[in-house]
Amino acid sequence: MPPNAKSEADAKPDEEPAPESATELESVDQKLEETHHSRFRELDKQEQESAAEEAAAAESQRIAQVETTTRSATTEAQESTTTSLPVIKKIEHAGEVVTEAIAERTGLPTWGVVAIIILVFLVVFGIIFFCVRRFLKKRRTKDGKGKKGVDMKSVQLLGSAYKEKPDMEELTENAEEGDEEDKQSEQKLGRLNFKLEYDFNSNSLAVTVIQAEELPALDMGGTSDPYVKVYLLPDKKKKFETKVHRKTLSPVFNETFTFKSLPYADAMNKTLVFAIFDFDRFSKHDQIGEVKVPLCTIDLAQTIEEWRDLVSVEGEGGQEKLGDICFSLRYVPTAGKLTVVILEAKNLKKMDVGGLSDPYVKIAIMQNGKRLKKKKTSIKKCTLNPYYNESFSFEVPFEQIQKICLVVTVVDYDRIGTSEPIGRCILGCMGTGTELRHWSDMLASPRRPIAQWHTLKDPEETDEILKNMK
Repeated sequence: MPPNAKSEADAKPDEEPAPESATELESVDQKLEETHHSRFRELDKQEQESAAEEAAAAESQRIAQVETTTRSATTEAQESTTTSLPVIKKIEHAGEVVTEAIAERTGLPTWGVVAIIILVFLVVFGIIFFCVRRFLKKRRTKDGKGKKGVDMKSVQLLGSAYKEKPDMEELTENAEEGDEEDKQSEQKLGRLNFKLEYDFNSNSLAVTVIQAEELPALDMGGTSDPYVKVYLLPDKKKKFETKVHRKTLSPVFNETFTFKSLPYADAMNKTLVFAIFDFDRFSKHDQIGEVKVPLCTIDLAQTIEEWRDLVSVEGEGGQEKLGDICFSLRYVPTAGKLTVVILEAKNLKKMDVGGLSDPYVKIAIMQNGKRLKKKKTSIKKCTLNPYYNESFSFEVPFEQIQKICLVVTVVDYDRIGTSEPIGRCILGCMGTGTELRHWSDMLASPRRPIAQWHTLKDPEETDEILKNMK
């Protein structure tokens, strides 16, 4: 065999293992690829797990934050409630300690102490409420009673004045002056309806007080107790009074009074006065207003019936004030005993040079112009508001109680000269108005003292009344 053939034969066995190495390489490559894929898959799984863990951690953090916020809110609420509760408990504990201490000292049960404390609180509150209401009532009566609403004309005038005068000082001065001048003119005091009839044959004037309306409220309950005084100026010798109408601002009187022995020529020189008062048993009667009718301005030949507005006045028709006196009356019919208690007087007329007086009170029982019994109080030096509280008793049988007069006179004591009477009140059969009403209340309430204030009257006028008793 040639050598070339031998060499080729030798070379063939070397070329035969080549396919085995290629397959091995392919398998190795496949294994490597599979390992790479598995690693990539593991990495992806790890990344997904880590992302899931991060999301779970974030959610847990959010849940923890929400829980912390809710816990803080609840703790704050609990702290606020716990802080408020101890204060309430302290107050309750202090109240319990106080009530228990009072109960131990007084020997009363705790519920009794609590009831007494509540009662005391209610009484104090009631007193404060009464004082405030009384103060407001007095202020309302002083500032203008019965004034209804706001006058729109005055508001418009004030606005125009403000536009014309921008200076605030001038405006306030003018407004205050205008208010002071217009208060009395704009104040509503009500109206009075009356009728006049003159009889030329008997020379008498019949005056009928018919009714009044829109009167101001002077009492705390928002009402008044009005009555009317009727008299002639300038003498004022004869005065008439209507009955008191309780708790009304529109009373209907329908009472007729006759002024006798009044010639027509004399009537032309006189002025008829209707004075309306608010009755008050325990204080001075407040005058609501008055109506003055000069008889020379009307035709007495005809029957006159008309309405007129009330006008405010100072004092009782310009009459000089003599003062007021308060005393009580008590009568026991079975024993025939009349008890008079002189309590006090106020605002008496100044009789001495120093501007004071030395007043004392004389009490007299009169019948048919004769003085049956008399007594007097002690003398109070240098005062216009004396306080006596002195009691006097008189024996008056029941058969005579309607026939006698009780005369109460306030006198100014003078050591050198004669003592001068300041004023007088007449009660009993010759009494009129509030004096007659006080006497009637005494008889209607036997064995019970009835106290009342009275306005002193001119001694000269009362002297004429006492002369007419004879």
